[in-house]
Amino acid sequence: MTTWSIRELPVPASLDAPDAWLLHGMVAAQNATTRAVWGTDDFATTPRRALSQVQHQEYALRPRLVAVDDSTDAADPDRVLGFARLELPLADNTHTGWLDLGVRVEHRGRGIGDALHTAACEAARAAGRTRLLAETEQAVEPAPGPDALGAPTGEGLISRTDPSVRFALARGWDLEQVARHSRLTLPVDAATLEEHRARAAAAAGPDYRPVTWVDATPDDRVEQMADLYVRMSTDEPTAGLDVEEEVWDAARVRDEDAEALGRGEHLLTTAVEHVPTGRLVAYSAFMVPPHTDEFVWQEDTLVAHEHRGHRLGMLVKTVQLQTLLAQRPSVRRISTWNAEENRWMLAINVALGFRPAGGCGVWQRSL
Repeated sequence: MTTWSIRELPVPASLDAPDAWLLHGMVAAQNATTRAVWGTDDFATTPRRALSQVQHQEYALRPRLVAVDDSTDAADPDRVLGFARLELPLADNTHTGWLDLGVRVEHRGRGIGDALHTAACEAARAAGRTRLLAETEQAVEPAPGPDALGAPTGEGLISRTDPSVRFALARGWDLEQVARHSRLTLPVDAATLEEHRARAAAAAGPDYRPVTWVDATPDDRVEQMADLYVRMSTDEPTAGLDVEEEVWDAARVRDEDAEALGRGEHLLTTAVEHVPTGRLVAYSAFMVPPHTDEFVWQEDTLVAHEHRGHRLGMLVKTVQLQTLLAQRPSVRRISTWNAEENRWMLAINVALGFRPAGGCGVWQRSL
């Protein structure tokens, strides 16, 4: 019977370093487990991204654990059977962290997941954490019934029969929230998109002006974006998750941008300026991954609460979409996630043509 062990991933000096095979194996295992759920490589990660994450731990500790086949000594990435990735914030929320865990389908049922889970929880405790958060993904939301588990928010369902859900329930995790995955297929009708933009602009009036930039945040906008990121950490629905306001400043914004660009990703950000004050009061972000020219991540969208009611959410998202279509006509798919109780943002997405396509359960566990 094949033997295996749990190891902490070393931080290689480069992707070609002698010990980098473990990182390549972790990435391959991540992509295999993601593909098993979604049936697509749109959500794939890259070795360059994984290396960047472990080489930059100024704002979060990022321990990585891998389960390795010990039947050979070969430096073979295929020896990595599973992984556990921890994100332990250092600037804020220092009592908690996020866990991402997976085992290749063909190696499940051998206790690998349980061993990775135990080791990850021990590592989080050793770092002073008292809670962990995690997600379980599903390509299809189940119908109501005995096999469906609902979030305490009253919005959204996940399947009790899903292996990852059974795994979480058996190890004391509590479901706190369900997020919807929404998918937009491009191209969209340009006239309809422009109609949405024009109506939103008319409702907003002359006091609000969209501004867009590519990649790094402009120097004169960095402080304002830091303020919006702080708001994003508290304004988005968090259900019963034990999370606190995040700490952002100009240096952290610049660092985040530099990390993304350094691993080959590109950013497209649209914000809305409140003209009388010159302040940014809304934003929406796209991340363009390096492994495909057909897919884009829709990331955060926020409207500051004191400026809501002016259709700024629709304005920022339509301008952003129009810019993406003009700059990257090869894109065919956009994916975004929103809490099921976030009805306002979901309504904007639906109006723009996004359709439900599964989602995830968001879990919490005391250590």
